Amino acid sequence: MKSLLKNILSYEEKIRPLRETILANIVLIGLIPAPTFNETSRGDLLLERLAQAQVDECTRDEYQNPIGIIHGTSEHKPPIFLVSHLDTFIDKDIDHNFTIKKNAISGPGVLDNSTGVGVLASLPEIFKALDLTFESNIVLAGVIHSLGKGNLQGIRHLLESWESPIRGAVCIEGGELGRLNYYSDGTKRCEIECIISTTEGWEHKFKPNAILVLNDVINKILTLRLPQRPRARVIIGKISGGFKHGIIAYNSALGFEIQSDSDEMVTSIYNKIADIVDGLSHEYQVDIHLRTISSVNASTLRYDHPLVKSSVAIMKKLGLKPVSEASGSELSIFLSRKIPAVTLGVTHGENYHLSDTRVEIEPMFKGIAQVLGVIKAIDSGVCDEEHVA
Repeated sequence: MKSLLKNILSYEEKIRPLRETILANIVLIGLIPAPTFNETSRGDLLLERLAQAQVDECTRDEYQNPIGIIHGTSEHKPPIFLVSHLDTFIDKDIDHNFTIKKNAISGPGVLDNSTGVGVLASLPEIFKALDLTFESNIVLAGVIHSLGKGNLQGIRHLLESWESPIRGAVCIEGGELGRLNYYSDGTKRCEIECIISTTEGWEHKFKPNAILVLNDVINKILTLRLPQRPRARVIIGKISGGFKHGIIAYNSALGFEIQSDSDEMVTSIYNKIADIVDGLSHEYQVDIHLRTISSVNASTLRYDHPLVKSSVAIMKKLGLKPVSEASGSELSIFLSRKIPAVTLGVTHGENYHLSDTRVEIEPMFKGIAQVLGVIKAIDSGVCDEEHVA
């Protein structure tokens, strides 16, 4: 580890001459719309870029996740996984134009996660430029069907079908540089839909307003007593409904997420919200439907796990201040399968999920250097004896 920390500072300057390659990969990836369930074209480009970089194997798994493999020097060491999700929150009808200036790239979805995928596509060239070799095979995977209703299905299928053990993993996100995710809360992402019949009937003396019905749902959710231990919260994330200003809303929808470091608490809160929905459905005599669109279980590495400690040391050596919080990304699936993993951000940016997202170029070199350092740490054995709690 001492020799790794000694060399890590040189990585940043050695990566810098590959600036144009890295930026080109980010932009080429970003120009292809990839809303969840429509990532095929972006996956094709990733495979093309990996093939041009002459990785040892290029393929798709049975679920159509694009994968590149760089062979290691040992036939006995399990592989190290590097993953980035291909999909974005940006609709395919949005104009995917990108602007590169001296210090920044702007474009829809560039922070989440075109930058992460672009860096993934650039790693084979970076390894060559820095003359980095590994004992383990390096598996570069662009996973599909991650966000929202995708429910992390790409990474779930990839790991379910992978027959051999996995030594460790790094999940690469565009932002934010300094993030160090090593634990995942239990989460349940849900939608509530209220539908009012447009047919006049005896049961409604006064026609209910679907938006006001969901407002009542929200008010009752806000009265729930949530504990501080185990940590728990309900985030009301989105609401929509109605037709126009002068007409009662006949439909409305509410999106929310339950988060806790206890799976039992997530289930308990969900059941209470289900009771609220059921009760108001009868009270208003309307159709209110609660459905789950995605969920993950709580899992963690200990803070004193060698992978976490090594990641912290690498980041501090590069002048970064690690910031840790729960992550519901691909990390949660690795940890749930007892595979040591962390999530790292590559750079700084703004307007995270908007069409005018912007990322800074200069911090990327430090961000990529930390990724290389963590890969080398895993290859040196920091994950070999420890297990996920």
